Amino acid sequence: MKKQDIRYRTYVRILNEELVPAMGCTEPIAISYCAAIARKTLGCLPERTLVEASGNIIKNVKSVVVPNTGGLRGIEAAAAAGIVAGDPDRVLEVIASVTEEQKDAIRAYLDRKTIRVKALEAGEILDIVVHVFAGSHEAVVRIAGKHTNVVLICLDGKVLKARSIEAEDDRGQDQADRSLLNVEDIVDFANTADPEDVRETLERQIACNMAISQEGLRNDWGANIGKVLLSTYGDDVKIRARAAAAAGSDARMNGCEMPVIINSGSGNQGITASVPVITYARELGASQEKTLRALLVSNLITIHLKTGIGRLSAYCGAVSAGCGAGCGIAYLQGGDTRCIAHTLVNALAIDSGIICDGAKASCAAKIASAVDAGILGYEMFCRGQQFRGGDGILSKGVENTIRNVSRLGSVGMRETDEEIIQIMTQC
Repeated sequence: MKKQDIRYRTYVRILNEELVPAMGCTEPIAISYCAAIARKTLGCLPERTLVEASGNIIKNVKSVVVPNTGGLRGIEAAAAAGIVAGDPDRVLEVIASVTEEQKDAIRAYLDRKTIRVKALEAGEILDIVVHVFAGSHEAVVRIAGKHTNVVLICLDGKVLKARSIEAEDDRGQDQADRSLLNVEDIVDFANTADPEDVRETLERQIACNMAISQEGLRNDWGANIGKVLLSTYGDDVKIRARAAAAAGSDARMNGCEMPVIINSGSGNQGITASVPVITYARELGASQEKTLRALLVSNLITIHLKTGIGRLSAYCGAVSAGCGAGCGIAYLQGGDTRCIAHTLVNALAIDSGIICDGAKASCAAKIASAVDAGILGYEMFCRGQQFRGGDGILSKGVENTIRNVSRLGSVGMRETDEEIIQIMTQC
């Protein structure tokens, strides 16, 4: 693929748009970001706050620890952190620099019971509206569609900023066209890309995501899925790849204050798409360039799968990222387009039934399962085994199968999503 090819330029832009840093689970952090903008717009500490959120936001914030809050969970904690200590200029790292004094202030703000939460009955799947009040003044901020997509800012009824959810970003650029993604072109891009065009983005992913993985293996986080895997099954690279990815999620879901490079709006997906590939690369003694090319495969295939499903769904995003990781591992070991396509289809056939019931400690176990499916999908191909079109939701041709999974995740599982949210809000 030539540099002047629109696909080449688009793929580089997609990576730069998707592989960005975030500290903490992106749904509560999006609430913190929205609340921090609202407080800045109001110009003072609010006397009371209303947070309106879509069901999928509520689902993904309910059980996860908000970092830099001393172990607090939930929408109220996320909003309070953004209001009291958030720096909106840092976007998804909005609460990365909270001091100990500010942690106390966040708790004190919550103790005054000034934050109310309301479910949005209509709107986007990813939708947050924060209203903050002081005296007779009110500021309103809305984020919708994507975790950082600020579509409305109002002060005292005056619109300061408004744009459609699909509109161009603050720099005047439309989002890169994800419809240009396909498996054949992704592998072609990985083979021919100039490493300097992607080096900074991918080396940052390696540094951040491996660091939180190592933290998860060193210390006590959540259910310690990574440690359980290693102590139970040993030190084979297939186990280490699963354990390393799970450990990153162990730490992240349970309040670790280290940044992660996300993929498709999710830190867990960013970890899953990268850490197993890096673990295999180091085991195999792969060069840095080969490692970067394998990460291009894993990241872009993950994005390709997630594009049709959407940012939030009842379909677990770790499945897509585990498939991406399996494809990156296949590429490291010499897999061509045919090998990678079969690895992907095999992995999708194995794990596409995993549901997303919010961000929490058990995400680490789902990640371990998804990476295992990705690796098994590759090992099947190496031994001449495959699942075929007509087996369940599989169709002939990898792109047709991806379309089926997109339909399953975005349309077929809508009622499942509603039931999951109902169950979770009654617990």
